[in-house]
Amino acid sequence: MIAETICSAVAAAGLGIAAVTAYRKRFLAAARLAAYALVPIGLVMTGAVEWAAETAFSPVAWTGFGVLGAAWLLFLATRAVERRTGGTRKERRAAAKAAQREAVAPAASAPSLGQAARPQAAPAARQKQQKAGGGEDFSDIEAILKKHGI
Repeated sequence: MIAETICSAVAAAGLGIAAVTAYRKRFLAAARLAAYALVPIGLVMTGAVEWAAETAFSPVAWTGFGVLGAAWLLFLATRAVERRTGGTRKERRAAAKAAQREAVAPAASAPSLGQAARPQAAPAARQKQQKAGGGEDFSDIEAILKKHGI
């Protein structure tokens, strides 16, 4: 009840100031002041002031605001963790599948990786290479030549 009274008093004072401004032949400023003065009366008439006053002094409403804040913090925390870990589970699966796909020439970069990182060829493929090339592996050279269209 007191909030409505205060809003009405503010509106009446604003309309009085607008009337004085209009008397001084400043009609544009007077119209603007009258518009601002009518806002509190409109809020009182719609019940927004009563709702705001009830909400401001309600412990249940403040608890609700606290719950909304906690939910917001949880959303932020999950987004931060998601960015740090590299995305969602679906994105990680897609990245793992892309990494599993074989390259055009999987052994092409093997000499630069060293002996421990070089993928081991299947025994049948190894025997085939030894028979065909006399024990030398030219697959990396072939892959480079194919890559450049030679």
